[in-house]
Amino acid sequence: MDMIERYLEAVAAQLSTEDREDIVAELRDLILSRIEAREEELGRALTDDEKEAILHEIGHPLVVAARYRKGPDSLIGPELFPYWLFGAKAGLLVIAGLQVLVLLLRIMTDPVDSGQAIAQAFHGFFSGGLTLLGALTFAGAIMEHYDIKPAWLTKWRAGDLPAFGLADPAAWGMAMGSGARTARDGVKAAAAKASADGPRVWGLRVQTKPAAEALWSLVFGVVFVLWWIGVIRIPGLGEFALRGGEVSVAAAPIWGVLFAPILAWAVAGIAVDAIVLWRPDAARFCAVLKIPLAAAGLWLGWRLFQAGHWATLAQGDQTARVVGGTTNVSFEALRAVNEAGRGLADTAMTLGSVLSWVLAVAMLGLVFDILTQMWRVVTIRD
Repeated sequence: MDMIERYLEAVAAQLSTEDREDIVAELRDLILSRIEAREEELGRALTDDEKEAILHEIGHPLVVAARYRKGPDSLIGPELFPYWLFGAKAGLLVIAGLQVLVLLLRIMTDPVDSGQAIAQAFHGFFSGGLTLLGALTFAGAIMEHYDIKPAWLTKWRAGDLPAFGLADPAAWGMAMGSGARTARDGVKAAAAKASADGPRVWGLRVQTKPAAEALWSLVFGVVFVLWWIGVIRIPGLGEFALRGGEVSVAAAPIWGVLFAPILAWAVAGIAVDAIVLWRPDAARFCAVLKIPLAAAGLWLGWRLFQAGHWATLAQGDQTARVVGGTTNVSFEALRAVNEAGRGLADTAMTLGSVLSWVLAVAMLGLVFDILTQMWRVVTIRD
């Protein structure tokens, strides 16, 4: 097989089967005509190097095939790229915030292993970031290839603009360092520029717009689902250190029982947030959807309270159960936490009480959310 046929095969391999035969035939005629013209000019047959020079003039096989290929010429086109960039920046900032939070918790519980905690935080950020960028690129490539244009590409409202501060590192810095003087000065400057009745920059202490809330919830929902199914790993959740050595954390059977319901609940929450972003004008319909979603969250919380046993801590030959429940939501339980030592059993008791209070507050928030959405259903007219 000569050089020209190898070149044509390399081009054909990049083309669809229904078009490659005609394209290869056209390209073969072009190459042969150029070779014949060059041979007639020189009065002799071309050498292999001269034929290769003509192939170089025509172009690399991948570039030549791209000229004939139907569809978009890039994974993310210029119209979709700003949205991809916003999603990437916002998502990376969220992942970085989560890793910083986990890092602070690990350093507070075990300052001796701070170096290892920092290394794990960097590893978690890079692995989560690569997963996020891959998912965004995959979704964007599908939209580009099939020419999918959601409504949010062309329809947007001025009231939704504060949500785009999610991709602003300065806003994150002001939110996380609100106690610093520079942050306070930045907030005051931003507030002075904003209209008294207009939307504010994300990070300021103002009422959040529904679309911004939905975007926040959507981002955290996606991160939670990826962690729940094992795509993203958060270092420090499966083990931590006490004075007696490393402590491993084993999930109780209730989490296996509720794995599918919790996953379905989280995915449903993402779907509702997407609907809020897609149809911000359908406020009453979105409120109707949020009521059963919050009720499902209450049911999951109650099932956890009923189970009681949430995890088991193991350190060497010793084990201790992390037990939660309604009995832990009391001032007596808080006093016991204040008086607890740093042994394995005391740590398990502390975790059980703290997590019980967190779950109780979350369930109370869901109750208020149900009442709020009911009020919106009654009062709002789309």
